[in-house]
Amino acid sequence: MDQDRTKHVTFQREAVQIESKDYFLAGEVLADFLEAFDFTIHKKDKLKGWISFRITSDYHAISLPKAPMGGFWLERGLDSQVIEEFISYVLEELKSLGVKQVKIIQAPKPYSEDADLINYLLYHSGFFQEKLQAHHFFCGTKRMKKFIQSESSSFSKKLKNQKLELCMSSIQNFNFLQEIVSWNKRKGYQVNLDESRLIQKVSSFPERYFLISIKNEGIAQAHSLAVKLSSNSMYYYLSAVDSNTKFKHLGDLLLWGLFQLAVDEKVEFIDLGSSETDSGPNHSLMFFKAKFSNDVFNKIIWIKDI
Repeated sequence: MDQDRTKHVTFQREAVQIESKDYFLAGEVLADFLEAFDFTIHKKDKLKGWISFRITSDYHAISLPKAPMGGFWLERGLDSQVIEEFISYVLEELKSLGVKQVKIIQAPKPYSEDADLINYLLYHSGFFQEKLQAHHFFCGTKRMKKFIQSESSSFSKKLKNQKLELCMSSIQNFNFLQEIVSWNKRKGYQVNLDESRLIQKVSSFPERYFLISIKNEGIAQAHSLAVKLSSNSMYYYLSAVDSNTKFKHLGDLLLWGLFQLAVDEKVEFIDLGSSETDSGPNHSLMFFKAKFSNDVFNKIIWIKDI
């Protein structure tokens, strides 16, 4: 290792830290996993990057299970040699703990400007690309504001003409979850939702979760749950429209609410998530999201046997 590039750089394995992470889901310790810990990079005693793992009963290390993503979260500008040595350190430590396989769900580029470099170095560290998912994004605070200004008249008419109300708030109760599950089941969609875990996370981080609802005379017609996965992002998580509703454009109106919420929360980008079925791309959903996005970035799931 080049000593000049790595001067004052140290790697560590430590207990899971919550306070130091902007991506708050990385602090969650899951009961059905054997161990949980972080690997960190420090330079001159300052945290410069981390990756968090959970260890399964068959000694597979995952970053991160039961979360939209995990992977390496690094400060921009870390030297590529430092990152490569950090990956090697992580693999050696995991192997010494008896881990047999490593899975990394690497966050797409808007969450980390060095995502392409990280993926490149994972490939050259012997990782195999198990899965790739395309996420639709809308990036840029100023662009969000311009979008709202340009579309305000159109969406306001859609609400007014149908006597609909757009409501955005923090989570006050969880009745909406039952409606989301029920509405999706009516349409034949399977909803994999751990309600008790979600309720616990909302209770622990109430400032990170928001409910967007479309109502008519106080009766909900559609819901969406948005999450600030990081302080500069808004993630479009759960959504559903009442299959028995007579109202139109509800999906569009939910996303209109999401844009307003994103601007109010001063985030830098919106993540609309992936659009897939078990058989492949959901082109209808991708077409819908494309109307509300200005870029697409890939989330890559990497695996390596050690």
